[in-house]
Amino acid sequence: MIYSLVVLLAVVLDQVTKLWILRSFELYESREIIPGLFNLVYVTNPGAAFSFLADVDSPWRHSFFLGIGLLASIGLTLYYYKLRAAHRAYAVALGLIVGGALGNLIDRLRFGSVVDFLDFHLAGHHWPAFNVADSAICVGAVLFLITSFIEEKKTTRTNT
Repeated sequence: MIYSLVVLLAVVLDQVTKLWILRSFELYESREIIPGLFNLVYVTNPGAAFSFLADVDSPWRHSFFLGIGLLASIGLTLYYYKLRAAHRAYAVALGLIVGGALGNLIDRLRFGSVVDFLDFHLAGHHWPAFNVADSAICVGAVLFLITSFIEEKKTTRTNT
């Protein structure tokens, strides 16, 4: 139940924020929110995280990313069912990752690319724009690693 709720929450929050950006901004428009640190922008990304493969001009790129997103969502959902009894945090971690993947998959199906809008920069260094789905994937991955580390420590202590 927790897993499904987290997936749903991540997808809804991602899509609602992107809808707000689409309705409130022109493509490439930027609004400074915190001077010298944070802007809201409206950009699109036909590639993966940090525009990976965005410059590849291939008819297969779109299909590749759709396939990866779908396979990752299915595979991680199956993996969740294997891990669900181990620790409740796995439900949250994998739910965030799958919800983020589905949020970006929806964009790829609707627009052919992903809508990004969170833009951080500091002292001349600029982080590539990202979105709520990307954030959910990153937070979920970190939570998954921390939970796995904790569970491994418990297993090691129990077996010694």
